[in-house]
Amino acid sequence: MRVLVIGSGGREHALCWKLEQSEKVKELYCAPGNGGTSLVATNVSIQSNDLERLLEFSKANEIDLVIVGPEEPLVLGIKDMFEEEGINVFGPDAFSAKLEGSKDFAKEFMIRHGIPTAKYKSYTNYNAAVEGLKDFSYPLVIKADGLCLGKGVVICEDREIAIQTLKEVLLDRIFGDEGQKVVIEEFLYGTEASLLCFVSHNRLFPMESAKDYKQIFEDDQGPNTGGVGCYSPSPLFTEDFNEKVRKDVLGKIQTGLDKDGHDFTGILFIGFMITDGQPKVLEFNVRFGDPETEVVIPRLETDLVDIFIHSIVGDLASEHMKWSEEACMTVVLTSGGYPGYYKKGHRIYGLPYENDEIMVFHNGTKKDGDHFATNGGRVLSVTALGKMEDARRKVYDAIEEISFKDMGYRRDIGLFR
Repeated sequence: MRVLVIGSGGREHALCWKLEQSEKVKELYCAPGNGGTSLVATNVSIQSNDLERLLEFSKANEIDLVIVGPEEPLVLGIKDMFEEEGINVFGPDAFSAKLEGSKDFAKEFMIRHGIPTAKYKSYTNYNAAVEGLKDFSYPLVIKADGLCLGKGVVICEDREIAIQTLKEVLLDRIFGDEGQKVVIEEFLYGTEASLLCFVSHNRLFPMESAKDYKQIFEDDQGPNTGGVGCYSPSPLFTEDFNEKVRKDVLGKIQTGLDKDGHDFTGILFIGFMITDGQPKVLEFNVRFGDPETEVVIPRLETDLVDIFIHSIVGDLASEHMKWSEEACMTVVLTSGGYPGYYKKGHRIYGLPYENDEIMVFHNGTKKDGDHFATNGGRVLSVTALGKMEDARRKVYDAIEEISFKDMGYRRDIGLFR
């Protein structure tokens, strides 16, 4: 098979790393890719939202299967466009992708089908939204409805901050058209958790669980990021909790997808808040998470291509997935200043990393002659399998061998408190 992976982060590098191991893959491409994907695939200089050029490339190179990493091309309808041309895409169509592309659409879906979630109301009018604040206590959450590159969510501690946020989103249009509508939501207290599922024509098949770290500094301090560390499995997903998730969430999602006329095939990423032991859904994503992919995919012992094919055909079953009993952990090396302003182009020393026990997935790098350079806020995901304490030791030992100017990372990933 000729396979094209779309995207340019650590998620896509991990997917390419796994796909390259499949005997079924004859040619593997990544668009646009990064420095790391060039080690296992052929990078293609096409941006992930340039659907016309991606289609031209796929037709010219007789691509058999397209795997979409980021959410934007899915929301733009890449599956619909490509399948009209007879090219298989692993990912939901534009209608199902609205579960991530519109927070209001997702919340309506949850409420309609009895999926536990936070109380909310949606508004397009600034004055009406300000008036609606009276129905919530503080803190509360305000979300721009559309895709905002992870920046469209604000936790408001008081009415003054809430009014200012509504003004910036609805009147100042800081998120452009993605902020034409806002969701005001009850703030949930508890512990965040997430679960990735393969989805085959509305049937959900959970992957192994993962716990990620969002805040930039140790002890969960500082601003939120795209994720700076992760491990799998998560101790939160006990047998009892898994049963609650299956009954109260996964089963209701499947029923809702059927009732609403979806034909969802791809990935569903479910973000939870665990409140008093009960799962409540915070959000849906319709693609692999990052850095969750970097710790879940290395634990998959079966051929990833087979899972994609079975999902598309519609005969996916749990026995098609075998997972390692070993834990997996990753620590993300970041550019100085991230998640704020940071500089690119610093030479990375210690790459490519030569160690059979370590996987270094590239999040934001580029090939610069005979070496690699930084090209993003999240730069590398240093990853290892093993018993949890062993995986942790391997990762931090490996980090000692890698360096670039102003490199940062958390030193408490994988510590249980």
